[in-house]
Amino acid sequence: MPDPKVLELERTADKQRQQGEFTAAIDTITQALAIDEGFVRGHLSLAVLYHHTNEYELACKHAERACELEPGDTFNFAALSVTYQRAFEGTKDPIYIERAETAMARSRGM
Repeated sequence: MPDPKVLELERTADKQRQQGEFTAAIDTITQALAIDEGFVRGHLSLAVLYHHTNEYELACKHAERACELEPGDTFNFAALSVTYQRAFEGTKDPIYIERAETAMARSRGM
């Protein structure tokens, strides 16, 4: 069970995200990860938030970290694939398509 302070920060960040305050939400989740670096939902949240601020490398880094922390969770690999697809849409760098396909295969247990 995550630290209560981490959960409080997560709720605050979610409200900030809903209000379109992406930079504030990033700062809030970063505070949560300073308390518990292994908080997977925090890394997944940052993957989404950094997409909204067009910081695709950081988005990918955090989605990858979620997969490192929970390598058996197929949802994390599906989220990683989506993160790579969004990075491709934002950058047109074809490396992200290859990575998205690999992550999607992992999400299917392949």
